[in-house]
Amino acid sequence: MKENFSITWLGHGTFLLTSPSGIRILIDPWLSGNPACPNEWKRIRQASCILVTHAHSDHIGDLLQAARDTGAVVVGIVELCQWLESRGLQHVYPMNKGGMFTNEDVQVTMVHAEHSSSVFEDRSVTYLGDPVGYVLKFRDGPCLYFAGDTDVFGDMALIKKMHAPQIAFLPIGGRFTMGPDGAAVACELLGVNQVVPMHFGTFPSLPGHPDRLRELVTPKGIDLLDLRPGETAG
Repeated sequence: MKENFSITWLGHGTFLLTSPSGIRILIDPWLSGNPACPNEWKRIRQASCILVTHAHSDHIGDLLQAARDTGAVVVGIVELCQWLESRGLQHVYPMNKGGMFTNEDVQVTMVHAEHSSSVFEDRSVTYLGDPVGYVLKFRDGPCLYFAGDTDVFGDMALIKKMHAPQIAFLPIGGRFTMGPDGAAVACELLGVNQVVPMHFGTFPSLPGHPDRLRELVTPKGIDLLDLRPGETAG
């Protein structure tokens, strides 16, 4: 990992990335209702950009609050951004798969994910576009692939071919996303040298464990960064 680049895991699928120049990127903010999020991180007031992978409540539970507290631009797929605008959010940047967004020293590309995306409101389900992942290329830092919630899919090999990420953030819960075995295959398809497991252990229904992923990827020369909620690496 490059000097002065840091990764802070806030539990479940929520991360705060800080670039070498101090740009703070918040991903999938679920804080106040997140049982894995430490108390000191329940509200975030500084961020330049918020990336959203999909609309499930355990990924956007604190999105509106975080966006208003920070004034950050919110990046997401078109339909989700339209829904956010209908709730009064002004600083949104709608994208679709293959699109790019540049924020100072980081270039963000929206990529495919295999999942679903909806909110439950007024006793009904509202679908809000496709789920996505992101590739983040920092000018003076690493290239990251943030998968969001997904199963492994063969076109991860295209992400390797087009972007060559060094670090992959992959879900391993095993019920609503792929588990450790799928994540190990994803690491091979992506060609990364480091993996950050996420979306596990928050509830009993997410039994996937980093130890299993480590067992599968270490013999292949892939490092596993096993963070605890609230811990920062970098």
